[in-house]
Amino acid sequence: MSEVMGFHYTLKDGEGNLVDSSEGRAPLLFLVGSGQIIPGLEKELEGMNVGDKKQVEVKAADAYGDVIEDLKITVKKDQFPEGSDVKVGDQFQVNNEPNAPIFTVMDIKENDVMIDGNHPMAGKDLFFDVEVTEKRAATDEEKAHGHAHGEGGHQH
Repeated sequence: MSEVMGFHYTLKDGEGNLVDSSEGRAPLLFLVGSGQIIPGLEKELEGMNVGDKKQVEVKAADAYGDVIEDLKITVKKDQFPEGSDVKVGDQFQVNNEPNAPIFTVMDIKENDVMIDGNHPMAGKDLFFDVEVTEKRAATDEEKAHGHAHGEGGHQH
């Protein structure tokens, strides 16, 4: 049976800094087994029921993976489209493949641009406070679309 779960969360990094939270928003809904949330968190939520609360530590390998050094690259500024104003923090994809990494400009030194294709949370253990708010059978439409739908339609 396909299932939809909903939960509220607070995410902190290893130093206890707040990274993200669903506070003030609708709970996050996901179709169990669809890959919509990181595997380590989904595994922890599986056995929980509505109203259950839990503190969860997800190791980097079960979250956004370890840092891949080969995705840290230095390119020449002239490899960017002519006239583009490249700045630290800019993000882009090299091609339009669905799973192509998103690169972030990390540093610029004269004509060298240092870019990183790792997820910003790669290599980091994550700490969640979670509360399950919903657990129900997935609708035929959700199963067909491969993701959960929130109130009044789609939740992506």
